[in-house]
Amino acid sequence: MSYQIELRHMRYFLAVAEELHFRKAADKLFISQPGLSRQIKILEDELGVVLFERHNRKVVLTKVGVYLQKEFSKQLGAINNTLDNAKLLQDGKKGELKIGYVGSAMQDVIPNLLLNFEKNNPNVLFNLKEIDNQKQIDDLLSMSLDIGFVRLERVPRALEIKTILTENYCLVLPRNHKVNKDNFKSLSEFKEESFILFDAKYSASYYEKVMQIFDDCGFTPLVSHNTIHSSSIFKLVENNFGISIVPKSLAKKAGYKIKFIELDKIPQKTKLSIIWNKNNTNAILPAVLSLI
Repeated sequence: MSYQIELRHMRYFLAVAEELHFRKAADKLFISQPGLSRQIKILEDELGVVLFERHNRKVVLTKVGVYLQKEFSKQLGAINNTLDNAKLLQDGKKGELKIGYVGSAMQDVIPNLLLNFEKNNPNVLFNLKEIDNQKQIDDLLSMSLDIGFVRLERVPRALEIKTILTENYCLVLPRNHKVNKDNFKSLSEFKEESFILFDAKYSASYYEKVMQIFDDCGFTPLVSHNTIHSSSIFKLVENNFGISIVPKSLAKKAGYKIKFIELDKIPQKTKLSIIWNKNNTNAILPAVLSLI
């Protein structure tokens, strides 16, 4: 079969698929709503499929629409990466590496990686974004990220995962808290305290492992706040809204009136892993993976 589809048709379709509203998608694309509707109809006619069902002003993706949204996102991501790298080559750069990371990876792992990589690979543009684990997976699948630094145990089959750091957890307390590393006995002595934890949306597997720590100590924590940013956790602990448990690498983060007690006697450890898409053709990626 031979189809006469242009890239703009794919972009128009993805905009409507994201907004599920033709007027909002048209505004986003800076074109008229009738013009957008006409282009979507051309795409449907060319493919011989129905992409959207329209019910009382409500727009819903069909099964075909859901499938094409996923596939077009991947393909456009790959095309955009290729075009971006072509422009970088024209500007004297070797290319670009888009990196997603959870906050703890920025303490040592990523700075050391970039410094070592740049010694032998100058003129590479690094684009870094601090985003949660699930968003990294989504962006890697759509090729809008090249590599991610996550705290996950499993990833979709299209992605590869490799653990690069295994570390202890640390208890986080206000600096003036009566318990310190010299008189600390067990986490069970904090069962009446409020806890500030990373949200389960940050990483379901990470959250479950932290819950296992409490299970082993025989109590369910009183969770007063959830967040996805360590800076928010530390600020809340500093102001006596509760205490927390974080990966040890975050204990190097300065600027807060808090203290850390390493939980080195418990069996639970947390892993920092890198993930990438098997089908990513970015020429810089293999060199980075080799260095890691």
